This record gives sequence, structure tokens and C-alpha cells, in this order.
Amino acid sequence: MDRERFTDRRRFLSAVATGSIAGLAGCSDLLGGDGTETTTSTQSDVEIPSLTSFRGSGALASGRPAPGGTSIEELPDLSGTLNLYIGGGEGGIYYQFVEMLQEIYPDFQVFTSSASSSSLAQTVVEEVTAGTPQANVFWSIDASSLGYVADNDAYEPLPSTVVEPVPKSFRGADNAWVGVAGRARSVPYNTNALSADDIPETVQDFPETNALQGTMGWAPTYGAFKSFVTAMRILRGPDTTREWLTAMQNSGIERYPNEYVVSQRVADGVLDAGFANHYYALRVKNQRPNAPIDLAFTSGDAGALVNVAGALHVKGSGKADLTNAFIRHLLSAEAQEFFATVSFAYPMIPGVQPVGGLPTIDELTPPEVDLSELSNLEPTLDLMRDAGVLG
Repeated sequence: MDRERFTDRRRFLSAVATGSIAGLAGCSDLLGGDGTETTTSTQSDVEIPSLTSFRGSGALASGRPAPGGTSIEELPDLSGTLNLYIGGGEGGIYYQFVEMLQEIYPDFQVFTSSASSSSLAQTVVEEVTAGTPQANVFWSIDASSLGYVADNDAYEPLPSTVVEPVPKSFRGADNAWVGVAGRARSVPYNTNALSADDIPETVQDFPETNALQGTMGWAPTYGAFKSFVTAMRILRGPDTTREWLTAMQNSGIERYPNEYVVSQRVADGVLDAGFANHYYALRVKNQRPNAPIDLAFTSGDAGALVNVAGALHVKGSGKADLTNAFIRHLLSAEAQEFFATVSFAYPMIPGVQPVGGLPTIDELTPPEVDLSELSNLEPTLDLMRDAGVLG
């Protein structure tokens, strides 16, 4: 890799420095209120809100160009009822967009059930196996839960017309699922203490980097961290991964409850650096534009993992036309602008730029790992316990 290009794309935040979820109870009817399939109409007289309605506020959202891609105006209207399982975590933000769709389309209604993505994935598989699927769409905050559903053949393949705007690396095999918002592993660092050149290009070098000894933080009980360790286990093997976890502990890394706290502590100067998903530093920066925090990205290893929230059509649940149209709306220009500026996620379509000068998806160098394989967590948890990272 060209070192100058790598360094340039690690210094992107400095430019910003100036600047009732209803349950499915009582909705056992899988199709519609009258039990019939409802479809979408291409004849639209609905009024699409202005772009500002889809855009977040704050320093990171201001001054952005209009998003490219397919507008909601170009998509068929949504009409009928849809049952949605939506994963927790970012689910609250994602449901805001679902509410907007219901406001745009008066004849469209979504019944939702929210829980952790892993729990909902198990529920989907159990219900499909029993022949009683309760949701048309499963919207997960991570690819591992989508992979679990796909591995258990509890999905209907999505049409190529739905998934084609998204790079192949962020789709499931056989179009089992499609990513709708991405998150990259990153290294938030305090710019008063470190420069981009102090951050190694691979996570394997972190334990031996003198500038980072006793100055870092992580959140090992956090789901995103476990996915990162799983990727390392797949790429480097369990022994190397266990040795890395032990070495990081020996280097004096501090433990925190979640990665937002890690990023806050970096901005506060309590930590010099940490491990976290990229958007936590962006949330700090959006609230505190002058905070001395920036991001670095490693290259080609587990530390450069890009995971996705995504959606799939639950097998045997019917409503293929409405389900496919709904998922296509999640990949519209407006939806991708919403996810990018409200949750600071990576957009999945090339016409929408990430916030704050982030490198685009194709400028990152994630490892070559099937995101669906991240569903195999048990071996990861075992080696994390062996290394003393988990109780």
C-alpha cells in the first residue's frame, strides 16, 4: 500500500473541528388484515419530504452535497401491512426511518418486534422450522445474525434488482440478505497525545508499540468487539488470537463497558487511543467539534473489519412484492443519507458520501472474510475466557 495515501485517509476529522415500537402481539396474521397479499403501486401521488427531513443535524451533517442513487420518488409506493423483526442497538434510529415511510405512505403500516439481533435470529429460525413465520422482514444490526438465519435456510433470496446497488462483499450468498448500513472498526486517538504515524498499520503490532503502552482502552464484552475477535480467529487462528489478547492485557489496556465510553475517554485525554467502531468518535465530534479526537484505520486485518446492518426476507412469510419494495426503500438515496447523517453509519450505495471526510467504503481495506461466518461466536468466547478477557 502507498504509505502517503494510507496516512492521508487517516486524518479526516480535523476538517470538522471548526465546523413506540409496537409488538407483533395480536398480529398473527402473516399477510394483511384480511389475509391477502398486498403489492406496491407505481402510480404515486404521495408527497416526498424535502432532503433536510432525512438529514441529521450538527457539524458533521452540514454542507453536504445532495445524495446520489435512486430516490424514493422513483420507487413504487408502499401499501399494505408488513411485520418486521428489528434488532436492538441501532434499532431505535432505524425505526425512525420506518416511521417516516409510514408518514409518506398513508396506506402502509409496519408492525414491529424489537429485541437483540441474535435473539431475533434464533426466533426466525425456530418459527420457520415450525412452519409459523411471524415476520416478513428481519432487520439485523450485524451480519452474523443474518448469517445465522441464512445458514439455517430460513430466508427467501432477494431479487438482483433489490441488491444490485450494494457491493457484493456486503450481500449474503445467494442474495440471502443485503447490507443497508456499515460500520468500520477503527482506532480513535487523542490528537494532543498521538499522531496518525503513531498508530500501527496492523493490530498485531499494537502490543509492542511503545507509544501505546498503558494508554489504550477497549470494551471486550461489547458485541462489535467480539465480532472483531471472531474475524481475527478466522484469519489468524485461535492460538495467535489468544496470544494477542494476552499481550494487549499485559500492555496495560484499560477495560470499559462500551465503545462510546472508550471514544469519550479518548476525547477527554484519559486515554491516548482505543478500539471502537468508527461512528462513536463521530458522535463525540458532532457534540464537541473541537474535541481532540481523530480516527485511524488498520489495513487488511481484523482491525479493519467492516460489518453491516442488513435485511432479509423471512422464508414462508409471503408478501414478496411488498418486502422487496420495503428493502429497496432502505437503499434509497434518502434512506442512505439518513443512516449516514443520523447514526453516522457507512452508506451502502456509492452515490452517498460518509460524513466528516471519512474514507469511502472502497478506500478502506477490510480483510477478506465472509461476514456470515461471524455468527460462530462460541469458539471466540471460549478463547476470550481462556485469555482472561471475559469472566
